Amino acid sequence: MSGIDDGPGPGPVLAVVGWSGSGKTTLLEFLVGALAQRGLRVNIVKHSHHDIVLEPPQKDSARLRMAGAAEVMIASPYRYAIMRELRGAEEPSLREQLARLGPADLTLVEGYKWEALPKLEVFRPGLGKPPLHVDDPLVVAVASDAPAPDALAPGTAWLDLNARDSVLAWLSNWMMTKPKVRRG
Repeated sequence: MSGIDDGPGPGPVLAVVGWSGSGKTTLLEFLVGALAQRGLRVNIVKHSHHDIVLEPPQKDSARLRMAGAAEVMIASPYRYAIMRELRGAEEPSLREQLARLGPADLTLVEGYKWEALPKLEVFRPGLGKPPLHVDDPLVVAVASDAPAPDALAPGTAWLDLNARDSVLAWLSNWMMTKPKVRRG
């Protein structure tokens, strides 16, 4: 996802992956908050397999969307959101979604396990689910509440999920070594 250089982009892109209930969102909340306090701009792309409901069905914007509008923008002095109805079209690629974002120092992607980009796995053996890093060479770090296994891939960082500051330190270092992704 790097090598495109026609303007500012989303910065380094790192996927945060793991099974449901592993603590991805909790870790992301901490990381985004800490980086924002340092003055960094962090974008998030959150993938969901479920329908996304952003407004009650009786609101004007929902009514207009349901009437057939291709896109509806809701705008206020505090935020705006654009909702695009796919209406059977293929889901846009992650690359297309990243191109829609404003410039950032870092973009964190929650989900998108299948994408070819560096990943931080949040792994809790207590969930009874297999680790992802065993079969995915793009997992560059694992944040876990368990000790590192003996057979960890070379170059993969093992981080203590309960010591979030150490995960933040790893991420800060990782950001410095990765090229920014440019808008394409």
